[in-house]
Amino acid sequence: MAQTAAHLLTRRPDTERPVVPVMGELALQPGRVHELCGADRRTLAMMVAQKTDGAIFWILPGWQPDHISGQGAARFINPGRVTFIRAGNATDLLWTMEEVLRSGVVPLVVADLPAPPALTPIRRLHLSAERGAERGIAPLGLILTPGDGGSSGVETRWRLDPALPDAMTGAQKHRWRLSRLRARTLPPKSWGLRATQAGFCLIDLPESGADTPASDTATQPPLPATH
Repeated sequence: MAQTAAHLLTRRPDTERPVVPVMGELALQPGRVHELCGADRRTLAMMVAQKTDGAIFWILPGWQPDHISGQGAARFINPGRVTFIRAGNATDLLWTMEEVLRSGVVPLVVADLPAPPALTPIRRLHLSAERGAERGIAPLGLILTPGDGGSSGVETRWRLDPALPDAMTGAQKHRWRLSRLRARTLPPKSWGLRATQAGFCLIDLPESGADTPASDTATQPPLPATH
């Protein structure tokens, strides 16, 4: 049976690549760009970095005083893996990320952005990541955005925030709240997240409000990077 041209066209790379398994249902596809948001987005980026090997390029707004503490990063990874790049403006932030993704030599590229970018820049980042995969390593791209994020066209969007104390007891059952806000084939979902001696532990948050341990975890604990 003859196939039409429409059936032969796809936006996806020819080869499916293994995902980066961070913890539980948090698994990220290399060769694509994902968004991390919320108050503890940099901590979440470090959790992802802990599951990767090789060099990390971390692109920062040069006009803002925020920086990553080496001592905080050392709780997750060897700080020597990270090369920090300070961009002069928002345009340079995205341009630099494009170029590093396109190179195909850096496994993890992180851009700390002051606001969610528009759809066209995200498409350019995806194309750069795909080109990098063709040239060498399939890079994993992370953009960090404040609040709820909201970048159009990202592969997935995840939010990490400090957990709130229980309204009745005032106790804190877990340290963070992790939320999947966007994924192409999965619904939004939230978990509690805590650090243990064995690693990071996800806690299911059913409608009843009871905390039930979720499957999988396993990175090395325990504290977030300094913002």
